Amino acid sequence: MTTGGEDGWRHEAPHVLAALLRRSGDFGACEDAVQEALLAAAVQWPRDGAPDKPRAWLVRVASRRLIDARRRDDAEAARLDRVTAQSRLHEATAPSAEEVASTPGGDDTLAMLLLCAHPALTETSRVALTLRAVSGLSTRQIAALLFAPEATVAQRISRAKATIRDAGLGGTDSPAAELATRLHAVRYVLYLTFTAGYAAATGPDLMDVELATEAIWMTEQLRRAVPDDTETAGLLALMLLTHARAEARTDAHGDLVPLPQQDRSRWDLELVRRGVALVEAALPRGEVGPFQLQAAIAAVHAGARRAEETDWLQITMLYRMLDRIAPSPTVTLNLAVAVGMAHGPEAGIAALQPLLDDPAQRTNHRLYAAHAHLLERAGRHGPASEIFTRAAELATSTPEQRYLNAKAAAARTASS
Repeated sequence: MTTGGEDGWRHEAPHVLAALLRRSGDFGACEDAVQEALLAAAVQWPRDGAPDKPRAWLVRVASRRLIDARRRDDAEAARLDRVTAQSRLHEATAPSAEEVASTPGGDDTLAMLLLCAHPALTETSRVALTLRAVSGLSTRQIAALLFAPEATVAQRISRAKATIRDAGLGGTDSPAAELATRLHAVRYVLYLTFTAGYAAATGPDLMDVELATEAIWMTEQLRRAVPDDTETAGLLALMLLTHARAEARTDAHGDLVPLPQQDRSRWDLELVRRGVALVEAALPRGEVGPFQLQAAIAAVHAGARRAEETDWLQITMLYRMLDRIAPSPTVTLNLAVAVGMAHGPEAGIAALQPLLDDPAQRTNHRLYAAHAHLLERAGRHGPASEIFTRAAELATSTPEQRYLNAKAAAARTASS
């Protein structure tokens, strides 16, 4: 990573923020100081050259900005005296350039991920704050990535900072007893972030490569911080194996290409190799978790040179295991599709029936798409056409809408 480019400045942000938070629990003030330091770097480094120890430089500048901000905000002389005394103490106890430069980056990244995924925050706030504090993205960038108004994202981030400040959560140390629970929350936030990028819920594009790549980068940092955590390895493997198919998911017109029709020569074999190696190393080492199982399923798909060679019986078995330890409507849906591929479409439709009977799933376009796909495979083209149309009406992604409408038209033609 080059320190002279924007990515270099951004990826130093969590380490600098963690360094400030170790001396001050005010998340918002520390984050503002880090942003000012990054802005100063963006102006000075291209002009004067990058310093020998960029992280130490950023910590010093951000610390001064934090001290200056406190002095400006304190109107009372007594308060100003106390802050000045605290500032001198902070400066006296601040880590040296050598200490900051030698701090393991993974530790700071883990601390910031744990803080941003604190259970006191809402799910949407966790994602937005993680992208801001760990990835160093601007509010405008986060709003664009999450397809949300900039004002809404700013409000979420502001509320999250206030929650951390008011609840006294600004320290970067987590009790050992909470680590497993907090790691679970961190993994879930990273998974949501990746999913939001890999399958954009709205807009003209099927995926947001920048957001998916950012989620992978953050998960790699987490993996370095907790190398013995097999579920984190499973999450990273799942992301790599899934992202390996990114180039093949759309055609030249940007239209969706489903997995069975993808040109597998366009898959990124290096990502496949890394993902398979991670999941193979993780599975035998301890308790098997949901991310490891999902990665194993992705690895089975990756191992098939052609769609017809996919081992659907093994995928069905893995989904049944996943359904036992982490049941959800999405797992039920994917299990039904796997059953339909392994044992015939009517068996798949029967497995899908509980979701079809659930009123809470009536706006789930992927449920209707799966149902229509199984009906089509069963030769029931008329009903398939109607349900493909319903799925298209519910979908909010333009490429998915085009794909589902095309499937509805094809099924309609086949039934006539």
